[in-house]
Amino acid sequence: MGQGLPVTYVRVVGVERVTPGTARVSFTADELPGLLEDRPDQQMKLCLPRAGQAAPRLPERSADDPYGMRWYEAYLAVPEAERPWMRGFTVRSYDRERNVMAVDFVLHGADGPASRWGAAARAGDVLGMVGPSSLYARPLPAARRMLLAGDETALPAIATVLEALPAGTGAVVYAEVADAAEERELPAPPGGAEVRWVHRDRGGSLVAAVRGAGADLDGVDAAWVAGEASAVRALRRHLVEDRELPKSAVEFSGYWRRALTQDDAPTEEDLAEAAERAADAS
Repeated sequence: MGQGLPVTYVRVVGVERVTPGTARVSFTADELPGLLEDRPDQQMKLCLPRAGQAAPRLPERSADDPYGMRWYEAYLAVPEAERPWMRGFTVRSYDRERNVMAVDFVLHGADGPASRWGAAARAGDVLGMVGPSSLYARPLPAARRMLLAGDETALPAIATVLEALPAGTGAVVYAEVADAAEERELPAPPGGAEVRWVHRDRGGSLVAAVRGAGADLDGVDAAWVAGEASAVRALRRHLVEDRELPKSAVEFSGYWRRALTQDDAPTEEDLAEAAERAADAS
């Protein structure tokens, strides 16, 4: 299970609006039982069809290409007008008995292909899926009290991390959302969790909230941070330099980039983040 970088097609079996700005889409595929694992923060890519396509056009994947490098080259060789949009997501849940995977789509409006697709998703729609793979799995840092911080794109992963925390680990969550209507119930781990919602419509920001948390973060000895890339980098610096957490105790991931999409080339900061992650893993 989880070997290599799998590529498959998934079919929509249900859509639920969990908040005004979030659609939870349920998928199934015969391959899912062999792809999904019982671990938190399973990240993968969904491939969205271009206009006029019933399903995205994806190249075949060879068994001797575990990291998907040749597959990705073939993907880039597809003419741009026909090449599927590829966006990163986290598996919110997987019901093994029903063979149904749930994925949350944040609906930012009509500008982005993932938002457009998520707002219009219907049963029977087909997407491509690349991953998830245990090759890229990163274990949670051990902790007595863990900080989980992110924006709405990180909430599915935060929920899975909360569900995976052992009984001896407490948590404090800082979550940035558009407004109070975007709040949602999060899982309660055995060790308990305190949730702090940060509302952008009231001028709040995730970075400012965590930096100003003061004694609220006393006892935090590890952190998991994800969301907009520049905010994630700022929080990591704060936690390591000001809160004096070891680098190995801060798991971080930039899910998206302000004013850029995943179709754009990596910036110098993106490459620096990737290098830091690689250094931490070595």
